[in-house]
Amino acid sequence: MDEIYAKLKELLNKKIKRKSFDIDSLTPETTLESLGLDSLDAAELIITIEDEFSLPEVSQDEMMEIKTVKDLHDLIVSKKK
Repeated sequence: MDEIYAKLKELLNKKIKRKSFDIDSLTPETTLESLGLDSLDAAELIITIEDEFSLPEVSQDEMMEIKTVKDLHDLIVSKKK
């Protein structure tokens, strides 16, 4: 797991509402919906990610495309360039 995934895991662990969720079972294919995150939670998570990774603002269109942890990772990688 790379540094970005490790940081995402940490941020998601703070955000996840389901107490029974084992953060160690998180995979790139894990969907945000399966983590119990609604659209507002996802938007708040994106803002946190922008701050944590010093990224330019994520557009509404980009937000709408994010469904999985891998999507979050790929967004961070593309924005950091």
